[in-house]
Amino acid sequence: MSESRESLRGTFDAAADLYDAARPSYPDELFDDLVELSQLEPGARLLEIGCATGKATRPLLERGFAVVCVEMGAALAARAGRNLAGFPFELHVAPFETWHADPGAFDLVYAATAWHWIDPALRYRKAHRLLRPGGHLAFWSARHAFPPGFDPFFAEIQEVYDALGESRNDEWPPPPPEQMPDDAEEIPSGLFNDVQVRRYVWETQYTAAEYVALLSTFSGHIAMSAAKREHLYREIRSRIARRPDLRVRRHWHSILHVARRKP
Repeated sequence: MSESRESLRGTFDAAADLYDAARPSYPDELFDDLVELSQLEPGARLLEIGCATGKATRPLLERGFAVVCVEMGAALAARAGRNLAGFPFELHVAPFETWHADPGAFDLVYAATAWHWIDPALRYRKAHRLLRPGGHLAFWSARHAFPPGFDPFFAEIQEVYDALGESRNDEWPPPPPEQMPDDAEEIPSGLFNDVQVRRYVWETQYTAAEYVALLSTFSGHIAMSAAKREHLYREIRSRIARRPDLRVRRHWHSILHVARRKP
């Protein structure tokens, strides 16, 4: 794994409580589709990679499944333990890359907004090994969406990012959610087949304080220099304070990938 990937993925643990409060929940429809596409039966055993504070764990525990969570951040894991108390789950504090379990132990291996942090050289091979024959792998993220009519605040604040030397690496504005590429082609056909993809878009409104709190859970903003970050947050607060409703509308989108383990 690259040094930059390793250092960035370790930033979230320092903001565990903020992460729990500010990060969005995923749509119920996503979990319903996940259960259906993965053909999960009552009592199925699931492995979640990078559970953070349990935002993608609780909905599956509530649906009656047993979940084993692997989370490398001790503070995030502690928060997950408190959030999920009373449910049938196991929690292991370790990087997925070095964590061990019996081969074929799980009906589903999944990751929510964590799959891209796992070492690309081994993530599919290890998931394949941990799944029973016919079991499923699933992963998705929650990303900023820019559908038609997205809030013009984001075009305005992008000018501040550009002035700070923190421009986006991709095109601006990004394509609408339905045109965003999925990662189906990345899934190794020698290990998995029957790849299925579903898309979800939803909207959340934020006050200035809530939006700054959200940004403070993103690795790029956490790693930003203090001077740049404070200038950016000052601009965000000022611009939202001048809006009639004192809020900003942010759209989210997730692309759910589900693939069946080949024998």
